[in-house]
Amino acid sequence: MIGHLAIVWNARRGIGLGMTRRRLSRPVLLAVVFAVAAIVVYPAMWVGYRQQWSWLYDFDWSLLNAGHAIGIKHPVALRFWDGVSVVLGPALWRWIGVVAMVAALVQRKVRAALVLFACAPLSGLVTTAAKDLANRPRPSTMLASAPSASFPSGHALETTAIFLALLSFLLPTLSRSTRRVAIVVSALSVLLVGIARVALNVHYPSDVLAGWSLGYLYFLLCLLVFRPPQVFAGHGAVT
Repeated sequence: MIGHLAIVWNARRGIGLGMTRRRLSRPVLLAVVFAVAAIVVYPAMWVGYRQQWSWLYDFDWSLLNAGHAIGIKHPVALRFWDGVSVVLGPALWRWIGVVAMVAALVQRKVRAALVLFACAPLSGLVTTAAKDLANRPRPSTMLASAPSASFPSGHALETTAIFLALLSFLLPTLSRSTRRVAIVVSALSVLLVGIARVALNVHYPSDVLAGWSLGYLYFLLCLLVFRPPQVFAGHGAVT
């Protein structure tokens, strides 16, 4: 995530990849490291659940039990995390992604619009397919209603993909200080929505880790397929 955003940031400044190989080497390396980590984490969480790894079981339930205890003792905290799940959840942000997609089309940034379309409304299909493959039951201690299977977290997966797609489209149009705020707010939003799902006991922590990982990988796949020029070629315009 950080590596990709740094590339977009440099592209906004009109710096080509060929001219700034030294500057971009670290961001690209970070993006590769995060991608490799995601490739490792997602199957590890899946296999760990299937094989009932004891360390993963202990990790999941230590955080679930803590969240459950807080939610039972402090209903205000429960309402707060439920609100976070709604405000930062994919149901709302899919529509925001669609609005951004339309804006991209109006600006004739077709490939950016395709990335937004794939990462916003279509990311729900990735969630459905991944959940059907794992078919993991929800935690028995749920503090809120949640349909479908548990693995991976759809909130974590889809908000990761959507926020990254939105940042890819918006960062080149923002000032330097505003870009920093947008990156920090987006990162905190993705983090908070994952915490909220565990705090509500509707997801195991391993579900959330898997969701973040798959969401990041799906976003990278969309970039590779549609290749918006401001990301890969260092140009300000997207066609």
